[in-house]
Amino acid sequence: MLGPALLAAARNDGIRRFVSAAPLTRPVVDRFVAGERLDQATAVAAGLAARGLRVTLDHLGEDVHDPAEALRARDAYLALAEALGRLGLGERAEMSLKLSAFGQALPGGHDLALRHVLPVVEAAAAAGTAVTLDMESHPTVDSTLAVHAELRRRFPETGAVLQSALLRTEEDCRALAAAGARVRLVKGAYREPAEVAHQARREVDRAYVRCLGLLFAGEGYPMVGTHDPRLLAIAEAIATRRGRPAGSFEFQMLFGVREAEQRRLAARGHRVRVYVPYGTDWYAYFMRRLAERPANLAFFARSLVSRG
Repeated sequence: MLGPALLAAARNDGIRRFVSAAPLTRPVVDRFVAGERLDQATAVAAGLAARGLRVTLDHLGEDVHDPAEALRARDAYLALAEALGRLGLGERAEMSLKLSAFGQALPGGHDLALRHVLPVVEAAAAAGTAVTLDMESHPTVDSTLAVHAELRRRFPETGAVLQSALLRTEEDCRALAAAGARVRLVKGAYREPAEVAHQARREVDRAYVRCLGLLFAGEGYPMVGTHDPRLLAIAEAIATRRGRPAGSFEFQMLFGVREAEQRRLAARGHRVRVYVPYGTDWYAYFMRRLAERPANLAFFARSLVSRG
């Protein structure tokens, strides 16, 4: 029951203000968020790259309802693309973004988000890197996949994220695998109704395995986004069975989570990419990390007690 409560808290402005103002929160957030400034984030990215890991950087922000905020999100990513190119990180670091930060929820939001994200994808290509579109709650899926399809006409390396929790995702996997797309498969971190999503964790996991099979059988580039040891082992087994060579897929994990496993997989010759968020708008991201794993919540509670 804690998971749904934390996901609800992620959208509660009162709880947001309380948690954000708590003096003991920031040291714990630093485990999962690579600072508030661009230079802090690129320093973390460079450090991870030096250790043989790849990176995807996310300037935190979502659910924008002010056109000026959507423009600020665009400009933050343009600055990120410029920095990656200038620092020579484009080969090992890409960018992840949420279209809701680019105005997707505003009137005419689909076209607005596409208009704002296009120069970011162009700047990423100029810097020698790519963009992956994060997936959000189920009402945004059709719009996000349509923007993804439009961007791939000019920039085929543009990636998309699919969530195995959603009932529709197996069909989406079939379509994107057939199209040769880069797809990050995750379980899903949003509270969704039974009409559109699996409710039991075991059903989400089973759907994840079915989706893995579809992606590895296709022509695209699977990006296995999970920390679950069982699913990591299954993904390795499917890749071996399908004859997938190293470099034809990758594992992705969150910054600050299961770092030893990241190193282990990289030592086995796998591509491993670390999802590195940064910025001031960290609250919703942080609450979803707490909701996903009881261990994260226990870590937060222990840190508060130890620092109290």
